[in-house]
Amino acid sequence: MIKKNQLPKIILDALKNLKKKNFLPLHEPSFNGNEWAFMKDCLDSTFVSSVGEYVNRFEYQLSKYTASKYCICTTNGTSALHLALRVLNIERNDEVLIPSLSFVACANAISYLGAIPHFVDVDLETLGVSPSKLEEYLNNIASVKNNFLINKYTQRKIKAIVPMHTFGHPFDIYEILKIAKNFNLSVIEDAAEAIGSKYHGKHVGTFGDIGVLSFNGNKIITTGGGGAILTQNKNLANKARHLSTTAKKNHKWEFIHDKVGYNYRMPNINAALGCAQLESLDKKLVKKRKLYKYYNDLFKNIREIYIFQEPNSCKSNYWLQTLILKKESKKLRNEILNITNRNNIQTRPIWRPMHMLKQFESCPKMNLDNTCNLYNRIINIPSSDNLL
Repeated sequence: MIKKNQLPKIILDALKNLKKKNFLPLHEPSFNGNEWAFMKDCLDSTFVSSVGEYVNRFEYQLSKYTASKYCICTTNGTSALHLALRVLNIERNDEVLIPSLSFVACANAISYLGAIPHFVDVDLETLGVSPSKLEEYLNNIASVKNNFLINKYTQRKIKAIVPMHTFGHPFDIYEILKIAKNFNLSVIEDAAEAIGSKYHGKHVGTFGDIGVLSFNGNKIITTGGGGAILTQNKNLANKARHLSTTAKKNHKWEFIHDKVGYNYRMPNINAALGCAQLESLDKKLVKKRKLYKYYNDLFKNIREIYIFQEPNSCKSNYWLQTLILKKESKKLRNEILNITNRNNIQTRPIWRPMHMLKQFESCPKMNLDNTCNLYNRIINIPSSDNLL
């Protein structure tokens, strides 16, 4: 056993072995395939905006890769979440269940509609929504009336749940689906970080009513900025596609918009980058798994910490490698963050839980002990696929 004050220096020295330049980023994109060729082809075509063959091609390839019947590419993951909520008829004053241990995009997207985030807790073992805590909580605070789940305390409808595959690690989505069915909840899978991840052999984001992906610059594959909606439901897909293109009806020259729509269609030039990146995704997944094994071997003899491992029956993309303190200590966590970042090694804590943010303090929430515990224990360490 080592002393607590030695641990930050030990972690720093271990990470220094990966530092090839003056700065070691948390996660940077890699471009080793047809990116330049596809981008040039897109520029030569002059179709660089929301119309072009690369958008259609990227959607087709994503559908094929994830085994999702329908795919609609969007400008970013947040817009995909917003669209998903919109097509599932989330309205003003509806409540939507989401983990407090999540990126702010989901709570923001709910708020765009005048709806209300309702925060639930996660499992320590999966980092995903805790099925057992969720079921017990809903039995205590809500009941189904006229096919809607009603919050007994606020008298508002609870219409949906948006569980997240945190850092690309799948959680027990089957249990969440059972609970959702029992309580008449729609399910939007936040798989923003999880392209390439599977649960029981099936790609995540394809279990619920809708799944959402992100292709931000820090993701395992990137389109610069971009996202996607996945669904097996033709009606939902048609609604999402229509709304994402300003709700414009097909006509050769007239501008006819039949709803309040959104300019959320992914530009062709971003999709060109995505097509090239998708070609190398499987190779990136192999490198990510190799990096996980490297870190696991590196730290396995330090009893105070461990590297998060994919849960049972899951195949994770290991988007961000996650170091976890075995005992809760925000002070020690901050010391590790401080010494690594001062030495130009980018490490990050997990997001500040949503219920701790000022704009969401008054939102309904369950007991969030696991969320608060993990917040004080998690550190993401450099995870780029080109480190080894």
